[in-house]
Amino acid sequence: MSADSAAQSVTGASLKAALDSPGIGDAIYRLATEIYPICRSITGEGVRETLRALSKHAPIVQHEVATGTPVLDWTVPKEWVIRDAWIKKATGARIVDFQKHNLHVLNYSTPIRATLPLAELKKNIFTLPEQPDLIPYRTSYYNERWGFCMSQNALDALPDGDYEVCVDSELKDGSLTYGEIVHRGASDEEVLFSVHTCHPSLANDNCSGMALLALLAGAMAKVKTRYTYRFLFAPGTIGAITWLARNGEAAKRIKHGLVMSCVGDRGGFTYKRTRRGNARIDRVMTRVLNDAKIIDFFPYGYDERQYASPGFDLDVGLFQRTQFATFPEYHTSGDNLDFITPDALAGSYRAVISAIDALENERRYLNTVPHGEPQLGRRGLYAAIGGDKDSYAKSMAMLWVLNLSDGDHSLEDIAERAGAELSVIEATAVLLEDAGLLRLL
Repeated sequence: MSADSAAQSVTGASLKAALDSPGIGDAIYRLATEIYPICRSITGEGVRETLRALSKHAPIVQHEVATGTPVLDWTVPKEWVIRDAWIKKATGARIVDFQKHNLHVLNYSTPIRATLPLAELKKNIFTLPEQPDLIPYRTSYYNERWGFCMSQNALDALPDGDYEVCVDSELKDGSLTYGEIVHRGASDEEVLFSVHTCHPSLANDNCSGMALLALLAGAMAKVKTRYTYRFLFAPGTIGAITWLARNGEAAKRIKHGLVMSCVGDRGGFTYKRTRRGNARIDRVMTRVLNDAKIIDFFPYGYDERQYASPGFDLDVGLFQRTQFATFPEYHTSGDNLDFITPDALAGSYRAVISAIDALENERRYLNTVPHGEPQLGRRGLYAAIGGDKDSYAKSMAMLWVLNLSDGDHSLEDIAERAGAELSVIEATAVLLEDAGLLRLL
């Protein structure tokens, strides 16, 4: 049974009502607050702890993939374990303390225990000279080295001398962890929602996305849908690649999808189109978001680029508020819980459920006489149009509906493309269906 022939259990406003709640923004914010302090990376206990917290709200199934497993052109890396990290003055006071902010350590830092002069120490400290009050977020996943991150002002305040440094970490054979929920619909055709789980204490990027998706998945469990919905919580890049390597058959069933990140700030919506550029999810998101910033696909960003790699070529777009890497707080300690708001999170949540509603309820037809233009006169359709002043517009509506009823375009798509009122397109479709020229999918 196709997704569009299955009976709907909830439609229109009833679907939105089933998925929404008055306090949804506050609920997402509370969950984001809970997971914000956790030190996450592409592997390790931080990801597992985060998934356990999210699992209180949705039935997430946790998967472990062993170190050394080949995944497409990559290999699952060693697991990073971080227990503590600090820099001490001669007095023993900690001037950099991982326990106070986990951005202070270079993510995936190798271990070190040494006493170093300031000049030598500075070679392994990352700062943001142009934003001197903020701690940067830096990683070294595939290049083994040790390091710290701190504000430029704090570094400038250090006097010459020796400093004791410690990164109590290890890289060991372990596993990569990702979480997944599959909400079964009437059809095997799937809609994918994907968020990255690897960033540590960054509220917008991506505690906001993880919290939103967990609560959405929990709400979806209560409704019956046409499509099957897959919710994926995975480390950026290597996590999506690992999922694709292990789920080639499932990937073939994905018809539409969204990667979600940075959905909690006060900026307007941003949508990055799929690789195809005019997929159904692109058209739906453009309508749902209305006055959003719409940008074309480019092969950099989040995991939409993995799903859009030519071997998979999935129709997955990127949904955000302010576009990644364009706000000053991006990948810094400025991306804290004050940077996101319940109102913004609620708005993002409601935009996503509007997209779900559109996918679930849009009507698409198939032209039953697709080779050449069908002869409308002998079917009495020109007579049905009538000779009033709107007859030309009605005739054009008929031709547009016939031409774009290819199984991919909805009536909303056709109305937009034709520059016609949706009510006219809907009435035209009924007329053509009655004449046997259209079949509802």
